[in-house]
Amino acid sequence: MSSSSSPRRTPLVAANPIPYWARDGKADKSKAVFDGAFRDFQDIGFRAVKADVPEGMTAAEYAEWIASYGLAPSLSLFSSPFDETIEIDAEVERAKAFAADQVALGLDRTMVSSMSIPARMERPGIGADFREDRLALAIENVGRVCEVLQAEGLRPLHHSHIGGVFETEHEITTLLDTLGRDVIGIGPDTGHLRLAGVEPAPFIRRYADRVGGIHIKDVFADYLDPESREGLDYRGLANTKRLWAEPGFGVLDFDEIVAAMPDDYDGDFMIEVDKPSVDSLYESHRISYEWAKSALSFARL
Repeated sequence: MSSSSSPRRTPLVAANPIPYWARDGKADKSKAVFDGAFRDFQDIGFRAVKADVPEGMTAAEYAEWIASYGLAPSLSLFSSPFDETIEIDAEVERAKAFAADQVALGLDRTMVSSMSIPARMERPGIGADFREDRLALAIENVGRVCEVLQAEGLRPLHHSHIGGVFETEHEITTLLDTLGRDVIGIGPDTGHLRLAGVEPAPFIRRYADRVGGIHIKDVFADYLDPESREGLDYRGLANTKRLWAEPGFGVLDFDEIVAAMPDDYDGDFMIEVDKPSVDSLYESHRISYEWAKSALSFARL
């Protein structure tokens, strides 16, 4: 929430380079890949990018690198399974190191996300292999990580994601309602919510006093019915190019979603089309930016 005693920060429209480095389940986070993404973003007109400091690079070096493309750092994400597969003390230490970089970049918040349970990657969006004990443990672990992020100067925001332990509406709301607004806010992903059967606008309105960030992606109608996904795992769905859509090209009502955002919202709008519906990564981001110029005209473009 913004302070009434200081001017409200103007949101930025940022880009997430995930489709540049994530290809067929493999990650290529080389400098050459990011340089290509940053050149595209600069040419299209983006002013901000998701802040991911590469291993072996300092926050200062990263800031200088993206600034050379006219980009500022924007809301990043701390990801963990948060379930029985982790050692929570190690995750807490990792969160401390992550927070140090984010604060050094001048950021005051981060998204926190869970991914990925194998059964849920195989059968996405339906809460496969649900276990009450796993959910309870994950909520406890998220609470531990949120405490350390806050202590280091970052406001944690839950970020919904297909495949994680907080996939369905029940799991997400149980997390949020158990931990409370003083521990964790929200940074919703419009596409991941809708694929899991959660309408983004009502969800945002329900937790409007906790919104600190948002990922913008649209979704096609083709696979919204869980029965239509039979035989397709998460990667297979994405590879159809009929899962995620550039904003305005799918079924989501972004006028309603934007209207649901709190009046004093001071976070950014992150464009994130994990697997573009068009062949050109440049064209996907150009389409998204053109949409933002109209739909998010109040933001800093």
